[in-house]
Amino acid sequence: MGFISPLLPDLDLKEWRSRPHLQRIRPLAQHWAENGFGTPYAVYLLYVVKLVGYVLGAIAVISATPGLGSVGDFGSWWTEPIVYQKVVVWTLLYEVLGFGCGSMPLTFRFLPPIGGFLYWLRPGTVRLPPWPDKVPLTRGTRRSIVDVALYLVVIASAVWLLCSPGTADSVPPGNTVGLLDPVRIIPLVVALPLLGLRDKTIFLAARGEQYWLTLLVFFFPYLDMMVGLKLIMVGLWWGAATSKLNRHFPFVVAVMISNSPLQRVKWIKRKLYRDFPHDLRPSKLSGFAAHTGTVIEYLLPPVLFFSHGGIVTTVVLTIMVIFHLHILSTFPMGVPLEWNIFFIFSALFLFGHYAEIGLSDFGSPLLAALLLVCLVGLPVLGNMKPHLVSFLPSMRYYAGNWATSLWVFRKGSEQKLTKHIVTAAATPKEQLTKLYGEEKAELMLQKAMAWRSMHSHGRALNGLLCRAVDNLDDYDVREGEFAAGMVLGWNFGEGHLHNQQLIDAVQQRCNFAPGELRVIMLESQPIQRQRQHYRIVDAATGQLEEGYVAVKDMVTRQPWLDDQDPSIPVQVLRRTPWQRDRRGAPAHD
Repeated sequence: MGFISPLLPDLDLKEWRSRPHLQRIRPLAQHWAENGFGTPYAVYLLYVVKLVGYVLGAIAVISATPGLGSVGDFGSWWTEPIVYQKVVVWTLLYEVLGFGCGSMPLTFRFLPPIGGFLYWLRPGTVRLPPWPDKVPLTRGTRRSIVDVALYLVVIASAVWLLCSPGTADSVPPGNTVGLLDPVRIIPLVVALPLLGLRDKTIFLAARGEQYWLTLLVFFFPYLDMMVGLKLIMVGLWWGAATSKLNRHFPFVVAVMISNSPLQRVKWIKRKLYRDFPHDLRPSKLSGFAAHTGTVIEYLLPPVLFFSHGGIVTTVVLTIMVIFHLHILSTFPMGVPLEWNIFFIFSALFLFGHYAEIGLSDFGSPLLAALLLVCLVGLPVLGNMKPHLVSFLPSMRYYAGNWATSLWVFRKGSEQKLTKHIVTAAATPKEQLTKLYGEEKAELMLQKAMAWRSMHSHGRALNGLLCRAVDNLDDYDVREGEFAAGMVLGWNFGEGHLHNQQLIDAVQQRCNFAPGELRVIMLESQPIQRQRQHYRIVDAATGQLEEGYVAVKDMVTRQPWLDDQDPSIPVQVLRRTPWQRDRRGAPAHD
């Protein structure tokens, strides 16, 4: 791995290109197991600089609050409750501008390295309303001046809060600065969901399921607010732990640790797999590491909530800080780095300094009902019926159980995206070609496909390719996240952002001919069933096939499936007469 150049496998490119698609995946997956993405060190340095900017920026902005003190006095004022309020607002602003998760090269953003405001301040870019047929004045997929104005209101409202002083009539015990005036919070609380009804992408990018909910808690009296903030943290940890009770998560951990820039010992990385390089299913070591994290997220948060200080609180806080630092150190694809910094600060602030505040101080039925709906109701619905709820409010964080897709372009047709869609960036291939040339660009794109293939759902997507097109050699296979990132300006594992709604929006602009763009969409696994729903559609003609893939058939295969059978068993619900089975015989309805 170089400082600027990526570490790529040593391949005879001509011979490698002559192989079938899944056999091209094989050496790349094996290379990932030992080297991860092969990210240049300069990229990691940029992420570190970005993290430092997030932390120091927060300290500098918050220190301007009247009554707090200078940056140099941080140690004396970081425990003021208004500081936590402003950290929440700062983080929301940071994310909604596009600087947080889903930014820079580990999400295939190179030129430019972010999306966010570069798209959302630009009329004509693509927006995706969540319920266009149910909510008045939200139809359409083209960003208007109204959308840009709403986005500016969100930004201005957050900046106004960051510049606001504490109110003298809401001074918590033992503090002097006060809390944010609830009246000043109203513009942001109202503007963000209004904007989200016009474009769900921005609401998700702002991490509304966490930060917008937290803003609502700021309206309640001090003690109720503090207990509510603690309950949100416990709910997020528990939601994440629950989402990991599946057969997918060990795959995630193996792939994530393989990509860690701090884990340089290759024999340890090989031990993450059953029999490297032949069997790249996760080993018992990966399973143990995965569910050690699950146990930590289940058991330690309630200990923090009820321990109220002392040695127990100190020990558990130390473990939780190490836990999030470990996640941070692996630089997971999607890079939710600031999110982990926020969790560390929240743990130290809420459960460390304010350990004495507990459930006996809570007295608001309204807040209890709000938290019950958001921290229990939405995750339960999202886990049982994942097609209805984003994986973010469902709290299925980095658990390997996401909606995903592959976009399959007939060779040459991918360029229509750049030609016909208003964006702030070219396709990832065009960006990489400018940096490294066409050969390395294609190899890096396929390395990302290998990353997807190493997850359990990647096996299913690869196995469905032969059901989507007749001759895969005529097509370029692309990760659905690339489509979302390039067209929408943000991508962070939310497969619902590159499902049928985006396909329709793209088709309206690009007018792909039949067979030019096929998309395989795989929905998340419902927690109560061991199968996942899939759809195969043609952008021009509509749905070709719909059915289910069993989880057991996903977790037992290799990233490249195998030479004899590059498909996966399916339960077909419906298909068009066009669809052929994997032997080439016409299918029957």
